[in-house]
Amino acid sequence: MGRITEDLIRRNAEHNDCVIFSLEELSLHQQEIERLEHIDKWCRDLKILYLQNNLIGKIENVSKLKKLEYLNLALNNIEKIENLEGCEVLKKLDLTVNFIGELSSIQTLKQNIHLEELFLMGNPCANFDGYRAFVVATLHQLKWLDGKEIERSERIQALQNYSMIEQQIREQEKAYCLRRAKEKEEAENKVRSEYGNVDKRSNPGFDGRWDPDISSSPPSSLESKDHVLSPESQEEACNKKKSYDNEEDLEFWSKPCLFTPESRLETLRHMEKQREDREKLSAKKKVKPPRVLITEDGKVLNVNEPKLDFSLKDDEKHHTIILDLAVYRYMDTSLIEIDVQPTYVRVMVKGKPFQLVLPAEVKPGSSSAKRSQTTGHLVVYMPKVEEVIACVRPASKSVKATSDSSKEQGNQRSKNIEKLEVDPSKHSFPDVTTIVQEEKHPPRRLKSEPQIQEDPGFEDNPEVPPLI
Repeated sequence: MGRITEDLIRRNAEHNDCVIFSLEELSLHQQEIERLEHIDKWCRDLKILYLQNNLIGKIENVSKLKKLEYLNLALNNIEKIENLEGCEVLKKLDLTVNFIGELSSIQTLKQNIHLEELFLMGNPCANFDGYRAFVVATLHQLKWLDGKEIERSERIQALQNYSMIEQQIREQEKAYCLRRAKEKEEAENKVRSEYGNVDKRSNPGFDGRWDPDISSSPPSSLESKDHVLSPESQEEACNKKKSYDNEEDLEFWSKPCLFTPESRLETLRHMEKQREDREKLSAKKKVKPPRVLITEDGKVLNVNEPKLDFSLKDDEKHHTIILDLAVYRYMDTSLIEIDVQPTYVRVMVKGKPFQLVLPAEVKPGSSSAKRSQTTGHLVVYMPKVEEVIACVRPASKSVKATSDSSKEQGNQRSKNIEKLEVDPSKHSFPDVTTIVQEEKHPPRRLKSEPQIQEDPGFEDNPEVPPLI
């Protein structure tokens, strides 16, 4: 059974920041609501209320909505118009496809002086002879009925024939009420018989005896605990149950029935039962075991469950390993978790693991991650650990051996010491003048003058003056 709760109203009040006391418009359609409650206490400022396509059987708890202008109760189980006198500014009322047979109940709308539009199509009363004329003559404030404008001549004619039309409506209404009482009685008997069959089916054999096809004696609790079905028998039993449920479902939907409030409720109960059965079957299904990321012997596996494209680069210049993971572009970053270990990196994308073994050891504490705002890619920078030369025991022995040999050589050299003797007669004091040496400039290279070659037949004339 669907009920109106505070949480339901808040979830449908996102346009008002989930604040319900100042809410002016509320939509609660297709919520399987069977009773109208709490709205007049929690949302007194409502102007528009949508409650179509539910299972509401009575108009109630709306009299305190003094600002309500539009009320939509189409496709419900309402059989009578009532409890709307308190909606003082109500302008539009939609009761399309309900079960209103008491057409005289529209007289309660006389006090709603601002009511201009009324929808009653799809109700049993809409099939009465003189239905429109009766409504037009009863509610003088109406301007539209079932989407059709009421003309002045139509209202004058309805008022003239009102007494005769009212008598016809009363007779048809009485006949409908009798027929409706029979339908209710039949529905109650049907429900009782079905519950009786269910009680019988809860016992084996339907008549208090065990079905011989199942077992010749009632199974004990110990046998039921010890007896374990094989996977083949479990699958066979599951298939039988599915086929039985399909046949039962097909029989339910193919069975003809009247369109009544009881039939709508029966349909809802049947759908709820199917939903519960599906939930039970899904709960019985084996839960998929978690993916193995590290084997028992400690081996790290490469896993790409989210099926993302990636690239792994070794930047030797910066001594860094770079992972570029093509994460979905519009996915929220809060759905990504990164875990960098010395030998592998793990990224959880919406709960699905991506794990990759690294070609070299990295520093988890110095690693960083960035995400591109344009492509959505996730880039993880992992600095590599600096190479350390490890000392090996055999090498230490060789070092020790070499040190011993060097000591022996040193001892031998110390035994064969050669002393240098200096002759005092040849001792000389240093020349102070030569301590600071003057810089010797290299001689400049003079340009060689061009040599004039004399002609062997040349004769020098003394009378000719020399050239300057």
